[in-house]
Amino acid sequence: MADGYHINVVRHLPTAGNKQRKYIGWTDEPIVESAELHRCLAPGQFVYGSDLLRARQTAALYFPKAVYTADWRWRECNFGEFEGRTYADLERDMNYRNWIDDPCMFAPSGGESLRELEARVLSAHLELPNGSIVVTHGGPIRALLTKFSPTVKTFWSWEIPHGSGYRLEWENEQAFKEGTACTSISAVPIMAKETL
Repeated sequence: MADGYHINVVRHLPTAGNKQRKYIGWTDEPIVESAELHRCLAPGQFVYGSDLLRARQTAALYFPKAVYTADWRWRECNFGEFEGRTYADLERDMNYRNWIDDPCMFAPSGGESLRELEARVLSAHLELPNGSIVVTHGGPIRALLTKFSPTVKTFWSWEIPHGSGYRLEWENEQAFKEGTACTSISAVPIMAKETL
């Protein structure tokens, strides 16, 4: 489609906290170094994304020649009192159970609900030019996919592995700006990985 509009969203590479299955929202952890060489398959001149270190480091590896524009609105959900804790730490906490059961209505103490997360992500999303690449976190990507999916899916039903990417396509810029459902959402290979 000649006048189509699309964006690509990429989840950052994992951190130590991610590997320990902790809630890592606004904690500014670095990515875990790996023995893999990341080679960009889809170079971008400009890349947008979260201001947190793990997103910036991932963008530097994946898109080393791009100019990175950091924006706090692309941050992960603020998990408040759940930050740095695991499911096992929280499973008996009634506030946590309420949040898991209805994350749009409930927020962790000192944190934000998924409705609040979605509002800030959508405000950043509207400013993206056609063809943008965004390096962000699982929560913002799930929020976009849930909001714009042409089929009904829940927030938690999206599987977003670290380092994965999705391409969201709209018929045209007007459909993008009006927030209509995508014409297509597809998982895309962002990188080729070669073990050293």
